[in-house]
Amino acid sequence: MGRVDADPKQFIADFLTSFTDDLVNGEEDAELVVDRYHTPDVVQFADGNAIDRAKLIAHTRPVRKNRPTSRVEVHEALADGDRIAARYTLHVVNRGKSLTIDVHFFGRFAPDGRMREAHLLTRSAGATA
Repeated sequence: MGRVDADPKQFIADFLTSFTDDLVNGEEDAELVVDRYHTPDVVQFADGNAIDRAKLIAHTRPVRKNRPTSRVEVHEALADGDRIAARYTLHVVNRGKSLTIDVHFFGRFAPDGRMREAHLLTRSAGATA
């Protein structure tokens, strides 16, 4: 994983793409994949819902089972030290349905590039069958 301050837009795109690819297409245990991309004390707040490491691992199980395809389009990103703010659109195809989700992301990363904390505000921008 890269450094947050190198190119924040590329960093967040690479982080999200690599994590999803390793999770969906890899054969490693989901816990190992989560731990490679997140610190043990990670906490994410997605639309106000707290997700710790255990909940994150549990969330990966249906994702891995359904094997969706996704593409991230980062519109803008700024970094300051270990913090990054980004606005991106996530395009997902899952079980024949296309979803578009707008995301406002505010996060902190460890020096090794793993996510330590994240706050995500999302809005479904559309779904098609």
